[in-house]
Amino acid sequence: MSGIIKVENLSFAYRSQGTIVKDISFEVMQGTFLTIAGPNGAGKTTLLNLLCGLLSAQAGSIKIDAAHIESYSVKELAQKLAVVRQEFVPVFDFTVAQVVSMARTPYLGTFGFESQADMKFINEALEMTDTKQFSSRPLAELSGGERQRVFIARALAQNTPILLLDEPTSFLDLKHQVGIYDLLKTMQLEKGKTIVAVTHDINLAAQYADVTLLLGADTSYQYGRAQDVFSPEQIERVFGVRAFTGKIGEEKFFIPLGKFAKDRSRIGRKVDSS
Repeated sequence: MSGIIKVENLSFAYRSQGTIVKDISFEVMQGTFLTIAGPNGAGKTTLLNLLCGLLSAQAGSIKIDAAHIESYSVKELAQKLAVVRQEFVPVFDFTVAQVVSMARTPYLGTFGFESQADMKFINEALEMTDTKQFSSRPLAELSGGERQRVFIARALAQNTPILLLDEPTSFLDLKHQVGIYDLLKTMQLEKGKTIVAVTHDINLAAQYADVTLLLGADTSYQYGRAQDVFSPEQIERVFGVRAFTGKIGEEKFFIPLGKFAKDRSRIGRKVDSS
């Protein structure tokens, strides 16, 4: 059985920066939660842009639902995957409801009006992301965290089998960070969605992901179960920082240790709190 996303020997280089992604291969089965982690400059956003067709690979291939990504039209690809970018300040004065409604564009008929089915997806997405309460407000009036939730609502309203998210919780408080990951996990488990999320938060990645792609700044990578990929040794090698590692039940957690960490000298690398 072929994965819904299949990447083979993928490479990409920017003219000004050199090779960012080098000979990466991995396969994501339908209904899997994948996180992409790594330090700044390791190619996480670049890889996401390759997966959604914004960039074209210079070597290797990407297949979405068993077809080469280049074989899809823009409209066809928009019915396969939805993308949530990192938060940005809007230029146009659209309301929240208008922004989320834009997700239904790939499905609109000849006259371009939303159907009852379209409105159902829009309303469900607003409710799931706790954004319906300000659906009539201009997007520009919202906080960064509120806007990010609106963009996630738009992706959910697009109703695609694949969701690609670039740092989906960067601007959210702790409650909404956990809330968004709970929502994404629910969409995976109950709706069979395939989730691909770029993140700097390895604790959320370890808690929610089935598999993790850990990218190094030297173009190395490791792909596998989240609990296998994340280890004190890997974190120190990839991120260049020591980490305190513990367990709560079966879940690992990691705390980076700076040079001024309190009692750093007495903190071991591992502790079991189960």
